Order: sequence, then structure tokens, then C-alpha cells
Amino acid sequence: QVHVVESGGGLVQAGGSLRLSCQASGSIFSRNHMGWYRQAPGKQRELVATITSGITINYADSVKGRFTISRDNTRNTVSLQMNSLKPEDTAVYFCRCIDSGRVYWGQGTQVTVSS
Repeated sequence: QVHVVESGGGLVQAGGSLRLSCQASGSIFSRNHMGWYRQAPGKQRELVATITSGITINYADSVKGRFTISRDNTRNTVSLQMNSLKPEDTAVYFCRCIDSGRVYWGQGTQVTVSS
């Protein structure tokens, strides 16, 4: 069983920065495809950024140039550096781990951007 835990959310003013971290345990992390998703109130969960085991990266158009996803296989972590935050980035951010074809989600961390 893979266990996924996010951290690093909080309240920030527009234009500010936050860094989210996600740690996945119970798997061979270097083989996992990892990703960040978010869900705002009343909206569907949407992709923010993904990074494969082969370090292929994909971003949602809405965050390109502002967010950076990275992974550290020695620490079993994936991070999301968020810069130039906007009020519309406000959401619960979830980490997703794909291990051997199975999908695991963290509990989510709240990011609130005030205007």
C-alpha cells in the first residue's frame, strides 16, 4: 500500500510564492509517475503538473511559467514551486502517485491566495 502525504499549503497574498511537497512511501518511488492536481470549491479536480519516472514534465496552461514541478528520488518527494500566485489558484492541492498502474491520492493541502 502506497501512502501519499502533502504539506506546504497556506495563505499567501497575490503575487507571492508557496512550495508544496509530497512524500510517497511504500513503493519504489523512482518508478512512480507523480503529479499535482487541484480542486476549487464547486469545480472539478484538474491537472496542475505531472512528472513521470523518466522526468517528462507536463503543465496546465494556466500555470505554465509560474509553477515548477520537481522530484527528488533520494527523498521520495515531489515538489511544486508556485510563484506569482493569483486568487484563481486558490484550491485544495492533491498529490497523485501512480505505482504499478494503481493510483493513490494524498489527503490534500489548502492553498488560499488573497487579492
